[in-house]
Amino acid sequence: MTLFSNPFLYLFYPNPGNATWSSPKAAALLLVCVLLVVASFGIKRWRIKVENPVTRKLSRSWSSAALWFGIVGFVLIFARVEDIGYVAMRLWWLVWLVIAVLYLFVQVRLFRARHYSMLPREWQDDPREKYLPRRKKK
Repeated sequence: MTLFSNPFLYLFYPNPGNATWSSPKAAALLLVCVLLVVASFGIKRWRIKVENPVTRKLSRSWSSAALWFGIVGFVLIFARVEDIGYVAMRLWWLVWLVIAVLYLFVQVRLFRARHYSMLPREWQDDPREKYLPRRKKK
């Protein structure tokens, strides 16, 4: 039985090997992780400039999530290239990807459901206002 004939063995094989620092897969994954870490600092700076409090509240976890996804990706790449058993399993990349997709899905749903912007309200001077009933003060 070969490694590729059984999908569970393919995912759970403790030391998949054949990865080097110069391989295109490792370079692409390294680039993705670097972009996530850089994006986390960019998101943090962007949040400072955002004036809408709803957007600021909804984007509160984005920078830390991008930073942690980047750091975990670095650890997984390092474990794979240096042949660290059980940490180099392909399963952890699958778990990383599923968690990232779920996080993005939840954040998009929350943003679409809760994001709004305050529209400026025009004040109209109505002469009848002083004659209309008001709420009693306590």
